[in-house]
Amino acid sequence: MPGIILIGTQWGDEGKGKATDLIGGSVDYVARFNGGNNAGHTVVVGDESYALHLLPSGIISPNVIPVIGNGVVVDPEVLFEEVDGLQQRGVDCSRLLVSDAAQVIAPYHRVIDKVTERFLGKRKIGTTGRGIGPAYADKINRVGIRVHDLFNESHLRDKVEASLHQKNQMLVKLYNRHPIDIDETTDQLLALGERLRPYAANTSQILNDALDAGKTVLFEGGQATMLDIDHGSYPFVTSSNPTAGGACTGTGVGPTKIDRVIGVSKAYATRVGEGPFPTELFDEQGEWLRAQGHEFGVTTGRPRRCGWFDAVVSRYATEVNGLTDIVLTKLDVLTGLKEIPICVAYEVENPDGTRSRLDRMPIDQAAFAAAKPVYESMPGWSEDISSIRDFADLPQSTQAYVHRLEDLSGCRISAIGTGPSRDHIISLRSLVA
Repeated sequence: MPGIILIGTQWGDEGKGKATDLIGGSVDYVARFNGGNNAGHTVVVGDESYALHLLPSGIISPNVIPVIGNGVVVDPEVLFEEVDGLQQRGVDCSRLLVSDAAQVIAPYHRVIDKVTERFLGKRKIGTTGRGIGPAYADKINRVGIRVHDLFNESHLRDKVEASLHQKNQMLVKLYNRHPIDIDETTDQLLALGERLRPYAANTSQILNDALDAGKTVLFEGGQATMLDIDHGSYPFVTSSNPTAGGACTGTGVGPTKIDRVIGVSKAYATRVGEGPFPTELFDEQGEWLRAQGHEFGVTTGRPRRCGWFDAVVSRYATEVNGLTDIVLTKLDVLTGLKEIPICVAYEVENPDGTRSRLDRMPIDQAAFAAAKPVYESMPGWSEDISSIRDFADLPQSTQAYVHRLEDLSGCRISAIGTGPSRDHIISLRSLVA
């Protein structure tokens, strides 16, 4: 009954597809449990590269059943664009299952998202403008639309009207926009619902039955630990729980059915959007990391902010997720550096003007935003490591760097990514057994 959670340990874009590849042959189901099409990940198969945004990575593997869980917010238009694009490339998407309890992103959610961000100005959160936050807000306010609502016209119309009652007042009176038409929106959602109907299912029941039957389920999180609505760098976070606990609430599978929690971490750090990022580099080294790592968002194309590895964040991720393993990615990007800094602690200013060292994540977000990284440096390496498949064959300085990250993170590193292709990997131990 292997239930395996796979999550990001930093701010996203860690390369979770690399870990999925390692587990791939042993997985029967891949279930996405949070977020929406505001997250993107790339799956490389041979010479083919697939940029996925809403679909689980298991969609590429013909023997895996991909599942979109109830914790995901689903934009049907985006879903079908992605499905159509994959099918044109010969990928069979007929196995896809979508929870009938998942929340739906309606067209008005995207409108609200964009006008709100513009209204906030310099206080903007840095959302992708795809309606994720407003859809989750409707879910919490109990005026959201679920997938199964799209199959009942009168019920759907009532829900759209209830949701737009306040939103139209806000659009007209606060943002000086035209109101959104209830009938037009309902008809649009009904048409999308007809196409979505064959994919809709009670995915909680299906996943529980699969685990009880001894099948392997990989629970795949979008975004990452530091973007968690409860445990991330609030308020510059996403609107869901991409930490390990979100896998249970986002799929309807209990925690006693989880066997492994695998965290994916880059050998350095990146972030997209607004918010604090203690190790961020604003100089030529930051530009070098961005160029070497091809650090541009899969979903948005935005250049990622780049910085050195943050061990405080890594220790925190190990703790809040209960990590059993770490997959370290993009180690090859650091090739060519003479010295590699690692953030081992923060320095923060106290109210009396004195300064203190923190080895653990501060809960006070003002303190986190003002934290200064405390670095130690390790020797770099110049050798090409992309073809190496045995840890013992890595340069001694590379091995030492990995061992130091493992010690600082408080969790074993079980696999190392040494290049962009799926076979650029050093496996130290099984991620399934």
